[in-house]
Amino acid sequence: MTMRRIDTRIDRTTPTFATNVEAYRELVATLRERQQIAIDGGRGRATSIERHHARGKLMARTRIDHVTDANTPFLEFSTLAAWGQYDDEAPGAGIVTGIGIVHGVPWVFIANDATVKGGSLLPMSIKKHVRAQDIAAENELGVIYLVDSGGAFLPLQDEIFPDRDHFGGSFHRQARMSARGLPQLSVVLGGCTAGGAYVPALSDEVIMVEGIGRIFLGGPPIVKAALGEIIDPDDLGGAAKHTRISGVSDNIVATELEAYARLREICATTNCRNIGNEPGWIDHADTEPPAYPAEDIYGIINADSRIPFDATEVIARLVDGSRFAPFKPEWGTSIITGFARLHGYLVGIIANNGIIFSEAALKATHFIELCEQRRIPLIFLQNTTGYMVGDDAEASGIAKHGAKMVAAVANATVPKYTVLIGGSYGAGNYGMCGRGFDPRFLFAWPNSRIATMAADTAETVLVDIRRAGLKADETSDEQLAEIARMIRHQYETQSDPYYATSRMWDDGLIDPIHTRDALGLCLSLAARQDEPAKGPGIVYRM
Repeated sequence: MTMRRIDTRIDRTTPTFATNVEAYRELVATLRERQQIAIDGGRGRATSIERHHARGKLMARTRIDHVTDANTPFLEFSTLAAWGQYDDEAPGAGIVTGIGIVHGVPWVFIANDATVKGGSLLPMSIKKHVRAQDIAAENELGVIYLVDSGGAFLPLQDEIFPDRDHFGGSFHRQARMSARGLPQLSVVLGGCTAGGAYVPALSDEVIMVEGIGRIFLGGPPIVKAALGEIIDPDDLGGAAKHTRISGVSDNIVATELEAYARLREICATTNCRNIGNEPGWIDHADTEPPAYPAEDIYGIINADSRIPFDATEVIARLVDGSRFAPFKPEWGTSIITGFARLHGYLVGIIANNGIIFSEAALKATHFIELCEQRRIPLIFLQNTTGYMVGDDAEASGIAKHGAKMVAAVANATVPKYTVLIGGSYGAGNYGMCGRGFDPRFLFAWPNSRIATMAADTAETVLVDIRRAGLKADETSDEQLAEIARMIRHQYETQSDPYYATSRMWDDGLIDPIHTRDALGLCLSLAARQDEPAKGPGIVYRM
């Protein structure tokens, strides 16, 4: 496919560009600072890290580094999960997840961080664990569990134990993936107590490290309380017991490093092996870098979020050669649609240039149907306040045309990927493949905002509703001003990107300059799979 290079209109010499760059670099600096806190620190965590090292144990990310191939990328998920929750005492939700390469093959890693509440699993820990398993299942990847966990965090048991996506849901997923032939491998590097014991028990192969690895349904305190029996933890559930007597473990090793060497040997024998370099079912060509530097994005996005920016300029800094074949470029211009290559893979791109009008929704619907028909993956770049409202919009059928777009997204079976590059408000979040529409991966930029509506709009709407419900003669201007302040504060707080990523409404906040590579890795995972079966066909015609 011949595509024309996008001619950028960005002037890097203007004061506005410089102001934008400076403002965005501050956003990126904040992102990196907070990510570093999640990785290295956290309030009151220094002592637990020292104690962890004193036991001769490695940190979770170091463990992953010892398993993965040298000089290969690791795509970490939700580094800032639980940010601002649990009194700021659970950086990363106490668990590290992501995709790493072992013998040239991608694997999902789930590694407990025992320096966070002893590896106990909080509600967000479970959510992060389950999300990683869902990514593995959808992308047909094996899972490596580096287990060092105290089990469920009992004070919050009602938020962990009984529901569909709670701890039991992780066991259900693990069993189902094993049955599908997706390898489930565990290395036991610490405690596996109560429900946590089922992670290695449900694995296809288990390695235990002597002296630190332990598995038991009931630890020594429970055994003492239930049976009056006093027993040493190693005698109850240590590596020797479970490898030489019970058979729960398949391998015993003396050190962590030996465990990782053995794990790499096992990976080489599973059905997840590097069987060739075929490009897969997605149309693929040689990779070409963008014609413009990714750092330009810092200057393209306005420091004042109320001022729009042209998503075409963002596309030009993500795709191969900055080449783009637009679809219906003269119609429905508040949405940009077209074809490009990203790391060689042919993709369809849908990007917002503001509010979604009826014609833009119809254009997007038509384009989604084309990509579904032609088996081309979809990338959504979200920056919208939602679908247009008002008398003219209703007369144009915005409700129905918006619904057509939403239905097309829901029924598309090709892989879908979403990046929040700006605002993600109202039903626009749904039509642009938000979390509720199951994109394979969803990343967000540190300038992004997500909510039912912007703070300004929410303040106007909710104050009017409150005013209508209050007696005018009993409500002062000061009271209405306080109501407005509270509403604005709520929406500004809850639409903040760190609020969103803390609750895992995305798969991680990323620096815009890393977006191209993150999406390229995600596309390569889909290319390794068999082509997904087509859906029910055309959803709507215009």
